[in-house]
Amino acid sequence: MSIETRSMHITPAGGNVFADLGFAPEEAAALKAESERIISEKLAIKESLMAELAGWIEARKLKQAEAAEILGVTRPRISDVINKKAVKFTIDALVDMLARAGKHVQLSVQ
Repeated sequence: MSIETRSMHITPAGGNVFADLGFAPEEAAALKAESERIISEKLAIKESLMAELAGWIEARKLKQAEAAEILGVTRPRISDVINKKAVKFTIDALVDMLARAGKHVQLSVQ
């Protein structure tokens, strides 16, 4: 038995994967817009959590290695927090680091 491993089609950056999957143009556009909205909201949440962590580190005048030890992560992860590389983190990971920093994260749904 042979398994095909070649990519048959790649959606270009900025393209619409929903259109490529065969959705009608109007539905594909609506699905793309909704997915972009969700991604934007998640990035905003991550950026807010990262800003809180960066502020905590700065307020305590911690070196990255010291913050990493307290938060239970590596020093490069702290660098990623400080440099706001949100795509490298899950919301859970950021909430966990904030908990280790003694911060309480409260969720509000509207």
